[in-house]
Amino acid sequence: MCGIFAVAGRPDAAEQTQLGLFALQHRGQESAGIVTVGKDGGFQSHIGMGLVSEVFAHGEAAGLEGRVAIGHVRYATTGASALQNAQPLIYKTGHGPIAIAHNGNLTNALQLKKKLESRGAIFQSTTDSEVIIHLLARQEGPIEDALIASLRQVEGAYSLVLLTPEKLIAARDPYGFRPLILGRIGATYVFASETSGLTLIGAETVRELEPGEMAIVQDGKLKTLKPFPPAPAPARCVFEQVYFARPDSMIFGRGVQAARRDLGRALAHEMTGIKADVVVPVPDSGVSAALGFSEVSGIPFEMGLVRSHYVSRTFIKPTQELREHAAKLKLAPVPEALRGKRVLLIDDSIVRGTTSKKICKSLREAGAREIHMGITSPPIVSPCYYGIDTPRSSELIANVHSQDEIRKFLGVDTLHHLSLNGMLRAVGKGDESGWCTACFTRRYPTPIPDYQVAEAVK
Repeated sequence: MCGIFAVAGRPDAAEQTQLGLFALQHRGQESAGIVTVGKDGGFQSHIGMGLVSEVFAHGEAAGLEGRVAIGHVRYATTGASALQNAQPLIYKTGHGPIAIAHNGNLTNALQLKKKLESRGAIFQSTTDSEVIIHLLARQEGPIEDALIASLRQVEGAYSLVLLTPEKLIAARDPYGFRPLILGRIGATYVFASETSGLTLIGAETVRELEPGEMAIVQDGKLKTLKPFPPAPAPARCVFEQVYFARPDSMIFGRGVQAARRDLGRALAHEMTGIKADVVVPVPDSGVSAALGFSEVSGIPFEMGLVRSHYVSRTFIKPTQELREHAAKLKLAPVPEALRGKRVLLIDDSIVRGTTSKKICKSLREAGAREIHMGITSPPIVSPCYYGIDTPRSSELIANVHSQDEIRKFLGVDTLHHLSLNGMLRAVGKGDESGWCTACFTRRYPTPIPDYQVAEAVK
């Protein structure tokens, strides 16, 4: 998962983009970067490893001149966590200089890369995003036509922004896996992965780009088109609502906080008969759900875990060892809220199970008498190939263990996952269609040739 942001039509475009990236930091913490078009038509850039606050610690954004900028925060799903893969990626092509920032995963990137290399392409990075540039470099005509021809060859998920000296282009794949929002401040156009980025800089949310839509900003004017064959059905990532997006964002037509509260309500309707003294969320994504659960069940809500906001999200740490250390630092139990209590612990998902196990152990050590765990999504049984780095199938605890085995591993008294239908009803508010649920169902909306080969080899 990554975050992308773009501004067209302000002299402080880079600084506005930096602010937008702060609001999208939860989507990627490995690297950050901004590219602008300078007065001479050339690119200016600053890209580095680390958080936005680290990469731009000394006012670098203010030194990037230009009225148009694109930015990116990265969390690696393909390609190593290394500077060569940090985005925006910048290339010199027959179309002139091009920079690209991409959120999503291309599921046929390896096939395309081999074909391109056989024709002489030399790749600078190991990220799938570079495939788009090499395809584009081989096309003729205006840059938007070249991009359209290139994107028609890729499969999988992409929400992206592309920058040239004359144009800013934003595009979303026909399935609409990842969100991409259009905003505006007067005559300035803004694009962001989530509305939280728009809100921070005072931009008005205009609308989401539709699946398969492309927007082109040139000379202060916006043009949109839908140049791709439509998908059989939309496949919006339901995990965006369950876990990934910020609670103050609105994506896929719904406020994230409201959707998560409805997930908690749905879980409470399914977990009837559970006797507990307090409902405790795993912060932050579990808070809204726990409030919804408490509302329906009548069990008091209690912040029995305190989150340190100076430690980044554990799920998107690049190694398991780093995830485990971060989990210990990030969440601390509140003994007086837990001692002698029957605790109903609410979380959004269980992937590997190691972090959940440590949390449950800390609750026991703080004096919890019983722990009943409720999860606001179904068991994750299959990897995501569209931009969330859920691991290979053998590392997914629900794919290789029964529910009772998972319960014993976590050390909890009971364990309940929200049903698939319950989850879809909650996030869809009556419209349960148009979601990608592959990580819960193994039903992938698109072909996944690269990963079928990879899974067979592993």
